[in-house]
This record gives sequence, C-alpha cells and structure tokens, in this order.
Amino acid sequence: MAKYKPYFERRHPWLERLIAILALLNLGLVLFDLSYLYGRNFYLRTFPTLTRAYDRVKGIQPHPETEYYLARADTLEAQLTVTGLDSPQAEELLAQLRLLSQRLIEENPFAGANKDSTLATIKQQMRARTGETFASDAFARFWSQAYLQQTNWQQELEFWNTEIRPLMQTNYYRGVGRLGKPIDYFWLLDLPFVLIFALDLLARIRTIHRRYRELSWFDAFLQRWYDLFLLLPFWRWLRIIPVSIRLYHSDFLNLEPVRAEAQRDLVISFAVELTEMVGIQIINQMQASIRRGDLIHWLFDPEPPYVQVGGRKKLQAVTTRLLDISVRNVFPKVRPDIEELVYHSIISTLHQLPGYRKLQHLPGLRRLSSQLTKKLANESLSRFAPSHRFSIELYLYFRI
Repeated sequence: MAKYKPYFERRHPWLERLIAILALLNLGLVLFDLSYLYGRNFYLRTFPTLTRAYDRVKGIQPHPETEYYLARADTLEAQLTVTGLDSPQAEELLAQLRLLSQRLIEENPFAGANKDSTLATIKQQMRARTGETFASDAFARFWSQAYLQQTNWQQELEFWNTEIRPLMQTNYYRGVGRLGKPIDYFWLLDLPFVLIFALDLLARIRTIHRRYRELSWFDAFLQRWYDLFLLLPFWRWLRIIPVSIRLYHSDFLNLEPVRAEAQRDLVISFAVELTEMVGIQIINQMQASIRRGDLIHWLFDPEPPYVQVGGRKKLQAVTTRLLDISVRNVFPKVRPDIEELVYHSIISTLHQLPGYRKLQHLPGLRRLSSQLTKKLANESLSRFAPSHRFSIELYLYFRI
C-alpha cells in the first residue's frame, strides 16, 4: 500500500524533517524530566555535573541536615589527620556526630524526598559494619574513640566516604512555590519548543484551509488534532503520539506494520459487531416486508429482467436477489439506527480508556471527539455494505 503523506509534508520535506527532529529532542527532554526525580541517584552517580545543574530546574537543594552531618564528618577527618584520636577536639567532634546520628534516625530527613529506602540502606550498612543489632547503637559505636582505635580509623573513614557518603549526598530539599507546589522551572525549557510547534501548527492549518476552501478553520484544525499534544503544559508524555506520526511522515520511523495491524483489528472488530446488528435489523425489516407483501413484489417483479435458471444456479440467483434486496432496499432503512448503535458503541469503548474523561474537559476536545466518532461510524457503514455483501456471496457460493 502506498504511503500517504499530507500536502504540507510533500511540499516542504526539509521543514517537516527539521520539526520532526526538534519534536524528538523535545520528547527526550520531557522523558528525562519525568524520570529525573525517580532516577536522580543514577544521574548523580553517572552525570554529577549535569545533575547539579538540573537540580536548579526542579528547585532541588542539598538537604541542610545531611549536609551539616557530612561537614562535621569532614571536620573530624581533618582533625584526626592533625591531632589523632586522643585529642579533646576529636572527642568533641565524635560526640557531635553521635548526637547528629541520633537525630538522623529519629527525625528522618530523607522522608521529604521519598528516600526512606536510602536511610534504610545506610542503617543496614552501619549495622553490618559494626556488628550491632540496632541502628542507633551502630552509629554510636562507629563514632567512638574505642571503636576507631580498635579498627584503624583511616579504614573506617574510607568506608564512610565510599559507602555511606554517596547515599547521604542523594538526599535533597525541594523548595515550595507560592501556590504550595514544589518549584519546577521546566516550563521555561519547554516554552521555546512549544512556541515553535504552535507556529508550525498555525502554518499547517492555514495551508489546509487555503487548499480546501470548503473546510472551516476548526475543520482544518481537526486534520492535525494530534499536534495539540505538543502544546499542552501537562500530560507531556502524550507527545509521543505526534512525534511518532511526524517521524513516520518524515521517513525516520516505519509505522506501516503498526498501522496495518491496527487497521485490521479495527475493521475486524467493527465487522463482527456490524454483522450482528445488521443481520438482526435486516431480519426484522424482511419480516415486516413479508407481512406487507413487499418481498413478493421485489422477488418476482424486479426491475431488471429475471433470468430463468435451474438447479444450483437458480438457488444462487435467488440468493443474490435476496442480498440485493437486503443491501439496496432494507439496509438504507435501517442505516440510521445502525449508525447510532455504532456511534454509542465507539463512545462506550472510549469511556473505558484511562484518561479519556479528563481529556473531555479540555476546551474543544469534547466537540472534536464527537465529530471524529460520528465520522468514523459513518465511514464504517459506507464501506460495510458492499464488503458485507461480497463476503456473504462468497460464503454461499461454496456452501450451495
């Protein structure tokens, strides 16, 4: 099957490819932003400079409690290097760290960033290192002169810097804006892309409207309805829909197997439902026609001359005539009812999709959804009658 490309894509292929690449970059940025808070630990280990820079976009700051704790540990390490463990300064710093450890366990500063699992990992490693059963006892023993003298304080601080410090550094504090929501400046990064996509969409709508004068501006917009997802400041993950379509039109992505499979499943689904509904309606109409005597008139007094045949061919001719009656005379009478049934069937299916009801609250989308659904129901029935008749004729040919 030949691949269809809209007029704008055929006329400006270079511009279409440029916008498709920008849309792909924007989608990558959106996915990175959506995964940032969940994957910040990974990003911090792999790309520490990038992570520190992007923290400002999300309003993230190092947590003051854990930062103060780490600063005290650094001060202790510097003091031990100068005076050793037996100095009063070292004892005072160890006492401070024991007190801070107790507060760390009781107040849990990791909870605000949903990092309870990180604190649990720290406790587990400290218990395993010191051999204590409880985390509070493990911290108290670790920051004691007796333990550090017994185990070599250089090795213990090396363990602290390589195993515990990276976990402590992942904790953060996120600022809150005026509306009581966490600070997020991602919209500033997204705004240039949105402006470009908006100008591109307006240009495409204008081209469609000028090429097809019979279409209104809103109908021209319906031709590019999926591009609306590129402009929404929420549910940005839905941009994967227009991005995929643009990559497909630009020959960067082959969606032909997906399109063919989706089309086949849709046609089969509608064919099954329509066959049942049309069959019931045709039987009802034919029963009414028999009672009125119309069927006898259509069968034995048809418009074209009737050809006398015998045997199997006679049965096929009668069957073909019955199909002509069903498709040409009965189907148009029941079509409005069937079209209404198909429309409500599509609507009920859409309402089962997650997020569809929320999309209905967006300006214009309720009308857009209704128009597209009615058009789909009408087109399905327009193509159904000839294909349905052919299928029945083929079936009867091999059965008779």
